[in-house]
Amino acid sequence: MDITTKNTQAPPPQTSAAAHRRKGGTTTRPGDRIFSGLARGSGIFLLVIMAAIAVFLTWRATVAISEDEGNFLTTFEWNTSGTEPVFGIAVLAYGTIISSIIAMVIAVPVAVAIALFLTHYAPRRLSGPIAYVIDLLAAVPSIVYGLWGALILVPHMDGLFGWLNDYFGWTGLFDWEGGPARSMLTVGILLAIMILPIITNVSREVFRQVPQMHEEAALALGATRWEVIRMAVIPFGRSGVISASMLGLGRALGETMAVATVLSPDFLIHASLLNPGGGTFAQNIASKFGEANEFGRDALIASGLVLFVITLLVNGAARMIIARRKEYSGANA
Repeated sequence: MDITTKNTQAPPPQTSAAAHRRKGGTTTRPGDRIFSGLARGSGIFLLVIMAAIAVFLTWRATVAISEDEGNFLTTFEWNTSGTEPVFGIAVLAYGTIISSIIAMVIAVPVAVAIALFLTHYAPRRLSGPIAYVIDLLAAVPSIVYGLWGALILVPHMDGLFGWLNDYFGWTGLFDWEGGPARSMLTVGILLAIMILPIITNVSREVFRQVPQMHEEAALALGATRWEVIRMAVIPFGRSGVISASMLGLGRALGETMAVATVLSPDFLIHASLLNPGGGTFAQNIASKFGEANEFGRDALIASGLVLFVITLLVNGAARMIIARRKEYSGANA
């Protein structure tokens, strides 16, 4: 006779955590809760700091603008020490935007090309030292760039300015009257050199994250190295390159000492990029803050508020571009 035995032992009791996970819940340890609280608190603290900065700038700017006898947005003058103060940001806004655009036009293509060379063309024994030098350039203080620009760059710009005047002077943008090369184009070139390491470093790290299988699949289909870069590497790293460019643009918009050392400021908007003159928000604040009275400092803070808003708008636009193109970045592959 067959005898069938059954295991009558009861299953081991489940712990409360195991039972909670079986029901679809999650269990957090004390360390996780502490870390989550610190992370959340850090984010809230950052928002509080940003709000405090905005409130302070708005409060001091309102005091100055209420007593401005000119139009704050369109006046081509900065006189805050008179009995009837007149000041405006038209020249400063124009100079800040133009110099930053020049810097981005020069720096972004060169930085992306250097990053692609270091990650996909250069041998390892060469890419390492070059990357190290680029990292060192990113750590150089802005005043050092400014001194180099004033002593080396400005005296050697005559040849470039003359060539631009000869061949492109008819456009009006490159009409040169032979003055010193302390112009918006020189400032833009100097800013391009300053932001080049930042954009290069971030772009290089992004290109290194491209999945190897993407490149190998393109090569297996018969693509050349350039076609691999064009079809696999650049689409994957597009969002990262945009982020790197915005970091560089942020430094270009707020650069102070280098611009103040190189530029010959005035409160006129020059059609030509080669003639000396112009100004930027940061340069004007740095050069006038020490000698300004209390009202003059409020006026400078008002111009700083405009720069603050421009920076926020630029960062917001960058986030919108990245969000719209993230499906092409390869990050979800």
